[in-house]
Amino acid sequence: MNIQSLFSLEGKVAVVTGGTGVLGGAIARGLAAAGAKVGILGRRAEVADSVAAEIVAAGGTASGLAADVLNKEQLLAARQTVLDKWGRLDILVNGAGGNIPGSTIVGDVTFFNMPESAVNQVMALNFNGTLLPTQVFGEVMVEQKSGSIINISSMASQRALTRVLGYSAAKSAVDIFTRWLAVDFAQKYGPGLRVNAIAPGFFIGDQNRGFLLNADGTPSPRGKTIVAHTPMARFGEPEELIGAAVWLAGDAARFVTGVVVPVDGGFSAFSGV
Repeated sequence: MNIQSLFSLEGKVAVVTGGTGVLGGAIARGLAAAGAKVGILGRRAEVADSVAAEIVAAGGTASGLAADVLNKEQLLAARQTVLDKWGRLDILVNGAGGNIPGSTIVGDVTFFNMPESAVNQVMALNFNGTLLPTQVFGEVMVEQKSGSIINISSMASQRALTRVLGYSAAKSAVDIFTRWLAVDFAQKYGPGLRVNAIAPGFFIGDQNRGFLLNADGTPSPRGKTIVAHTPMARFGEPEELIGAAVWLAGDAARFVTGVVVPVDGGFSAFSGV
């Protein structure tokens, strides 16, 4: 058995939605470094192209794909672009998502006045934004009878976190969708199709920076609470998601499906006592 080949993605083609973000971009770069050709899917073409150009400059193969994960026609066009360019699709990372301020219980927003529109918006972005790309790109995998889908979950679906009600509900939906689809795909289309998820702990990104850090870069009161409940006593680094993504994407995890893997510095294991 060649251990290196188990973790090699040479010859494989990946699409990473949300690949223009901090976490999605790190995963995309990691897949490319492992040998995959990577489509960087994002709403803004110039940003997707920029991330792809960085990967190419580092010796990888990548291409920008302009599409909104909530627009099926744009996703279908992106799928055709990938097939025309590379002829197949082996890996889908559903990295698009995020929180919506109106669905967060903070300040004047309470459970009782939280706007329904904000809840619908955060649910659409995270759940529908995982469902639709999976329908579009997963269809190619079914035809091939092989492929790995990696959804991005969150600690907000693992533990009851204060404030983030809408986001927690949306990511919980992603978790059960991951397990349900893993069973459905394996039973209907064969063992070559796998569906798993990664649940990141607390990483600093554009959306949560103001909640977790002060202006000087030190942890905010909420950030301090999180670090205190993380046994490794720090926030995660985006590159620390790459190992789990490469493992789930390739042959090393060929008997792994329906799992949600925490990458959280021990947060989900710690009772606080």
